[in-house]
Amino acid sequence: MYGGDEVSAIVLDLGSYSCKAGYAGDDAPKAVFPSVVGSIEQMGDSDDIKSERDSESMSDSKSGVKSLDSDKNKAKRKLYVGTQALDYRRDNMEVISPMKDGVVVDWDMVDNIWNHAFKQRLLIDPKEHPMLLAESSINTPQQRERAAELMFENYKVPALFLAKNAVLTSFASGRATSLVVDSGGGSTVVAAVHDGYVLQKAVATSPVGGEFLTDCMMKSLESKGVVLKPRYSFKKKEINPGNFQTINLDFPNTTESYKLYSLRAIASDIKESVCRVPDTAFEENAYANVPMTPYELPDGQTIEIGADRFKIPDVLFNPSLAQTIPGMEGFVDSVSLRGLPQMVIESINRCDVDIRRELFSSILLAGGTSSMQQLKERLEKDLMEEAPQAARVKVLASGNATERRFSVWIGGSILASLGSFQQMWFSKAEYEEHGVSYIQRKCP
Repeated sequence: MYGGDEVSAIVLDLGSYSCKAGYAGDDAPKAVFPSVVGSIEQMGDSDDIKSERDSESMSDSKSGVKSLDSDKNKAKRKLYVGTQALDYRRDNMEVISPMKDGVVVDWDMVDNIWNHAFKQRLLIDPKEHPMLLAESSINTPQQRERAAELMFENYKVPALFLAKNAVLTSFASGRATSLVVDSGGGSTVVAAVHDGYVLQKAVATSPVGGEFLTDCMMKSLESKGVVLKPRYSFKKKEINPGNFQTINLDFPNTTESYKLYSLRAIASDIKESVCRVPDTAFEENAYANVPMTPYELPDGQTIEIGADRFKIPDVLFNPSLAQTIPGMEGFVDSVSLRGLPQMVIESINRCDVDIRRELFSSILLAGGTSSMQQLKERLEKDLMEEAPQAARVKVLASGNATERRFSVWIGGSILASLGSFQQMWFSKAEYEEHGVSYIQRKCP
């Protein structure tokens, strides 16, 4: 019906950190760009100040999902989407995320992000391609209906399918039953998948994700007197061959959110370059004399990072460690949060006794944060200590960091290109005949 050789489906995965888009059947997404949006509030109603997309024609009340801004404000803000648009500093540009705790809160922004993916990056007409959307395992029925409505009404897609992140990760590794530990930018979700369906009662979530660890790194460096300079705040001038001088630039109209976005990009790179998960639970005394690792900042200064290399990744296993980092005390009530091993055990214990053994032996790691060095080994070790004696614990993770980061998208790419999947699409004709709520039956 769809797919086939002539028209390939488009797979879209909008995460809390980045948006991945590409053709079904490919082994990696064609376009990957940040899922945050630059927004400038516009004053006055001149014609040249229109939003990049016209304001949504549909009213939010239909789906019961309230957007953050009223329609009046939507028309008055200009949105900037994509890596290049965000890397260019603009006066009074706020950086806003359309997601909160892994769920969409601003559909106008999502509309702009999808539009950027179709028109600027993939260069396709969405009317001609069926769409497979990856969605969070904790999505509500209202959220799913809102996404379907937007796709059919605004983009006039011929067919649509919504698949849960955990299911797609499971398919990407060739399994129908597994326990998926998806640690992304904004949160970590542990979900049990059985025969291709997510067991909703066994989904455990935590707000500790990559961005939380990046903030820990930033605050920790600040407390040690390290000054991170955003890339827009200086320029380098060559005084004599091979010798550069850093000249500070002053932009008083830069918003705090844009400054934070720029600083996070640097702190995130430091985290990815030097951090690794410690073999055992982190203790200050044990790591006091650990060798320092140098890192060169964009402005040329070299910093040394010691125990923090191990302490910050260990927050995934012991969130209360975040309380010991100056400036992170009030971020979340990290004392009550569970670490990864506790979330896995909790999730498996909520499942039927018959499938627990199978889940223990196929724990899949997915998401960008799961690419942290030694994470797989440490999680396996901790689970062996806490799991029942009879359980055979096996944590599986692709050796390829790209595959781990894009496992949800890759699962969607495999699924949408299968011949047997083609009758599963929710078509435009069915949408017009049965209404948007029919998607709950078509995409369980």
